[in-house]
Amino acid sequence: MVFPSTGSVDHANPDLPDDIQALYNEARDIVNRSPRGAAALLRLGLQNLCGHLGEKGKNINDDIKSLVKKGLPIPVQQALDIIRVTGNHAVHPGTINFEDQAENAYALFGLTNFICNHFITSPKQVSAFYNKLPDKDKQNIAKRDS
Repeated sequence: MVFPSTGSVDHANPDLPDDIQALYNEARDIVNRSPRGAAALLRLGLQNLCGHLGEKGKNINDDIKSLVKKGLPIPVQQALDIIRVTGNHAVHPGTINFEDQAENAYALFGLTNFICNHFITSPKQVSAFYNKLPDKDKQNIAKRDS
């Protein structure tokens, strides 16, 4: 094999839900043959991820708007919009030339993992450490914050 099908694409964040990991891996398998197809699959994965995050998962733009209203940091909002817009252009050709700029599709993999890290991995890690605090300290924190 002269060119591996996955190129130099990172593996999916293991904290991604299984259905989104499947889309990520499918996109990873085709990115060298079809950057447009990979971008479209990652956009679909993002739409599904919005559903996992408690959004409606029907209109990705509305889901991002809702997340922004909830205080989403700008870099995460921009990452979401990059995947949304690039994926949209992948299925409506003419705006982004994927044949000449396949790196656009490659960038979406890292952004997907970045988004997962923000919403799933980092909170999970913090929660694991927080749960190790003594109960008395957690009660005092809860009292302070009530």
